[in-house]
Amino acid sequence: MTDLAQSIVRFVQDHPGWAAPVVFLLAFCESFAFISLIVPATGILLVIGGFVAAARLDFGPIWLAASLGALVGDWLAYVLAFRFKEQILAVWPFCRYPALVARGVRFFERWGMIAVFVGRFFGPFRAIVPIAAGMHAMPWLEFQIANLASALLWGAGILAPGFGGMRWLVG
Repeated sequence: MTDLAQSIVRFVQDHPGWAAPVVFLLAFCESFAFISLIVPATGILLVIGGFVAAARLDFGPIWLAASLGALVGDWLAYVLAFRFKEQILAVWPFCRYPALVARGVRFFERWGMIAVFVGRFFGPFRAIVPIAAGMHAMPWLEFQIANLASALLWGAGILAPGFGGMRWLVG
């Protein structure tokens, strides 16, 4: 684990009351296209899931924080792309990965709302699908339905392995 990841996990261990806000921020970083390449949030969230169980914290608020962070991250990417359209593709990191962007846009064009839901669970598409949805002016309500449903499932899925594994270990 990187020094940043270790510092974050140690902070949550030392300050369990900050677990939900930290998880929100990490989920946001993992979901927002521009930050997800910099912050190694997936691994940290898996570890924090285990810590939540070990510290006997309530899973619900932590899951909600992860889900809301993911929801807000994709929503912000959608809004920026809705506003700036194709101009956003000239910005880092999209300008560095034109083939990946093209694949993500084709995926969205073919599957629409389903792509928004499914895209959250596949790293490369997680960053580009909300951008494609915004660029194509997907109706806000359709986007948010898929965004919310996938965020709730993703939030549970990212925390549950560590949480369940730790519960199993400690009994």
